[in-house]
Amino acid sequence: MTFTTAGSALHDDLVALRRRLHTSPETGLDLPQTQQILLAELSQLGLELSLGQSLTSITAVLRGGRPGPVVLLRADMDALPVVEASGLPYAADNGAMHACGHDLHMAGLVGAARLLAARREELPGSVIFMFQPGEEGFGGARLMLQEGVLEAAGQRPVAAYALHVDCVLERGVFATREQSIMASANGMRLVVRGSGGHAAFPHLGVDPVPVASQIVLAIQSFVARRVPATDPAVISVTQIVTDSSAPNVLSSSVELVANIRTLSRSTLALVRSELAQLAQGIATAHGCEFESEFIESYPVTHNDPAETTHLTSVLEDLHGPERLLRLPAPSMASEDFAYVLDEVPGTLVFLGARPPHVAQEGAPTMHSAHAQFDDSVLERQAVALAEIAWRRLQVRDPALL
Repeated sequence: MTFTTAGSALHDDLVALRRRLHTSPETGLDLPQTQQILLAELSQLGLELSLGQSLTSITAVLRGGRPGPVVLLRADMDALPVVEASGLPYAADNGAMHACGHDLHMAGLVGAARLLAARREELPGSVIFMFQPGEEGFGGARLMLQEGVLEAAGQRPVAAYALHVDCVLERGVFATREQSIMASANGMRLVVRGSGGHAAFPHLGVDPVPVASQIVLAIQSFVARRVPATDPAVISVTQIVTDSSAPNVLSSSVELVANIRTLSRSTLALVRSELAQLAQGIATAHGCEFESEFIESYPVTHNDPAETTHLTSVLEDLHGPERLLRLPAPSMASEDFAYVLDEVPGTLVFLGARPPHVAQEGAPTMHSAHAQFDDSVLERQAVALAEIAWRRLQVRDPALL
């Protein structure tokens, strides 16, 4: 029996699992209910299960009946602190939402584990199933690496793969690219300090608010004039907070937080050094004190060319070249699977999950309270992950990819 044939029998179970996960979303690194739901599914498959110490992760190892290498498959588990407004009958009502499709990721990887476990005696090697909390800004993948997920099978994986659904991309279409596919995400905290005072007499003090406003505008000019257009950066000031306690009190300090997206180490280094210098100069020119803090987060998500070739060849065999889109440029969004791909050659691929009744133009994006994902793709997702891992384990010489 092929994975495709066996996968069709899993459809109803995977949809039910996905919807159960969708109704009970949890955020961050501590996802006890989500972990228990997944453990109940995985405990039936004869896998070696281990739980995280600093987060509620699950590492499951499937050992094949024949000797061979190790491949890792990953799904993220956490939701977002978004009040759901999708109108779905199984919508969450606890103030959180699987608005980035992680509920499908978990259900799809459970499906892949079921497909591979059913053929364990033929499997030439081992598969690590990595269920990871804290993707949405908490660096859960980095914590799982520190806790030894890559060593779970006794030898490090030769390849790692992750699939991410997309609620705008056409249903059933896979999309990926070689090299960088998603940007790094970092931050910078900027504090401008004046003297405060009475709002009626700003000339008697130093008001940091207009100074901070100039810094916000200067950041936009900085990107346009200091960052190469061929190696872009996106810098967004996402928070502005003053310490003013009343509408007639001048602030004595303003705190800005900037989100920084880049695709190369050189551009990130440029932004990291020169942006703080620019803000410092503006603050000093207006008699304000200034401090800054760089907040390091996710690196660039880098797809290995050889592993991407392997993945795309499998998907073309399964679904035909017309269902595979090669992305012309990387996304400026970020993904903490990047930490894994910094350690192991591998690939991230997207799978379109836009429901047929949602028009592409104006479709709610991921992270939107109105986002909807068509869970009919779960069967395709599970089969793709299983087939990618299965065929990769057959390869002994990476040069043959």
